[in-house]
This record gives sequence, structure tokens and C-alpha cells, in this order.
Amino acid sequence: MKYSRVFINSLAYELAPQVVSSSDLESRLAPLYQKFRIPMGQLAALTGITERRWWPKGHRLSDGAIAAARKAVNETGINVSDLGAVVYTGVCRDQHEPATACRIAAELGVSKDTAIYDISNACLGVLSGILDIANRIELGQIKAGMVVSCESARDIVDATIDHMLAEPTMQNFAQSLATLTGGSGAVAVILTDGSLPLTTTRQHQLLGASHLSAPEHHQLCQWGLQEAGHLLYREFMRTDAVTLLKEGVELAKHTWEHFLEQRDWVVEQVDKVICHQVGASNRRQVLNALNIPHEKEYPTYQTLGNMGTVSLPVTAAIAHDEGFLRVGDQVSFLGIGSGLNCMMLGIKW
Repeated sequence: MKYSRVFINSLAYELAPQVVSSSDLESRLAPLYQKFRIPMGQLAALTGITERRWWPKGHRLSDGAIAAARKAVNETGINVSDLGAVVYTGVCRDQHEPATACRIAAELGVSKDTAIYDISNACLGVLSGILDIANRIELGQIKAGMVVSCESARDIVDATIDHMLAEPTMQNFAQSLATLTGGSGAVAVILTDGSLPLTTTRQHQLLGASHLSAPEHHQLCQWGLQEAGHLLYREFMRTDAVTLLKEGVELAKHTWEHFLEQRDWVVEQVDKVICHQVGASNRRQVLNALNIPHEKEYPTYQTLGNMGTVSLPVTAAIAHDEGFLRVGDQVSFLGIGSGLNCMMLGIKW
């Protein structure tokens, strides 16, 4: 995938207000820790995550997405009637139908000819949405589009802790550890063809993207509902973290080779990278496998945790605000998601 007329003009975000430390979660798991003589502090030690953020109880996902979307509109000064598509890409949604994008679009007041729909691709949802909008722009179908997402970890972490205490086994602990890294936030990305009169100076050119998959590993990380009784279901998430990391790194290596070849780049020509934020071990192994110096990557997982689809674009926005990403940098977005899928985007910052 190569692009010549697609620009990212906004990366706006909204962080959930409640800070939840890893020690807060461990205090709730005290009986399990005592049974297996696990010292307090292991969650942060194993993941590198000291805290994450959650939305208040009862928070509506589309509310977070709308807040981020309005920030993006305000940042760019775009006329919402120019948005040819509004795509919601979160793992978490308001309901099965209609598309969560519909309420967001209604609140923004988009025109009747705007395409409105949801996309789902695990933690790669926002990247998938970016490429979907980019394809529409490159084909000349629309001049601008918005990708928006909101994720919430509170309910699934609460359910996971309850399950860990109800079935206190080391196997259950190992399969649940990744869930405890979950954070919450929202993001909105506006892409245009560069022809619209905008108030922002932000204009990051999307150059191309590579995507490879390994669907034979689709069972390594699953989040959904399981039957808990007659007409009763409960939310669950389980992850084979060790195998997921091993196979994810292997897929990333092949995708990175494909990406560099497509862009006609060598590693040294990539100035900065922004990765999907999972944790310390994932960061170390992925960067090492791709021969990317750690100082070229900007991490946020320590205080934001894994916000799913929101993690990578929010990290890019913060890296930009902090001056880590600079005008002219050749930047790569690197994402690995359950499935397994791997996506890498090349951007001229």
C-alpha cells in the first residue's frame, strides 16, 4: 500500500480520569498472592506498568469518543460537512448495533452523505481505520475522514479479578496477567487530502503501509462472553502471553522486512518509531528483533497501560507534544494485534 495524497492533520485524545495503580489491583488479589507466596509488586515488575487510567463506572464509550472527536475538529478547524467518513474502531462498543460511529456522527452533525460505520481488528483497529480512510482519499472518493475510538478496561479487569479469586490457580493467574495491564482512553484521527483550508499546521504525510497475518494463532488472546448459566453470560479474557509474544515477534520480523523493502528504506533511515503499548518485555523483544535502537521509540505503557486500539495513536500524539516527533522525521507506526495481525505505517512527520 502506497499513498501520495493522504495527510494526518489531527491526533486528538482524551485520557480517562481515574488513576489506578498496579498496587491497587494487587491489594484486591491479596488472598491469591498469599496462597502462592507471590510478593507484592510483581505486577509492575513483570509488566513495567505502575499505573493505568479508567473511566468512571457507567461511563458511555461514545462519550469519550465524542470528546476526542470534538478536540480533533477544534484543532483542525475542519467543517464537519467535509468529513466523507466517520469510522469507529474500538474493541469496546456501546452496543451490538447500530454502529457506535452513528451516535458520534450525530453529535458532530455530519452531512447525510457521510459514510458511518464501525471496524473491528483487535488492538489494530485505529490503524485499520486509518488505512480504510486513506484508501478512500487516495481513490478520490472523499477529501477527509475521521477515525475515532474509545476503550475501557474497568469491567473486564473487575471480572478477571473476580475469576482469579474464585479459581485461584497459577494457570489462571498466568492467563489473566495481561488483562490486568488494561488502561482506558479515547482518540480521534482526522485525515485529509491536503486540499482543505485548515487552522492547524499539523500535516503528517502517510507514505505507505504493510500488513501480514498469521491467523493460525487466533486463539492465543481472546476477549468475549462465556456461558455462566441458563441465559447468563459473563465477560472473560484470557491470554497465552508467552506464546503470543513469541509468535507476534516472529510475525513482526517478516512484516518489518516487507515494510522496509516496500519503502526502499534501511533501518537507519527510520528516525522514530511508535509501537503499540503492551509492556516492558514486549517492547524490549520487539525492538531487539527489529534491530531498532530503544532511544528511537517513545513508550507510555508505564503510566497509561495497554489502552488497546487507543494506545498507539495516543502515544504518537504525546510524543509529538513532547517534541520527540519532529517535522521531517521518517516515522513508523508498529502494531501487533490478536489474530494474529501485524501492521506497519510509514509517515513523513
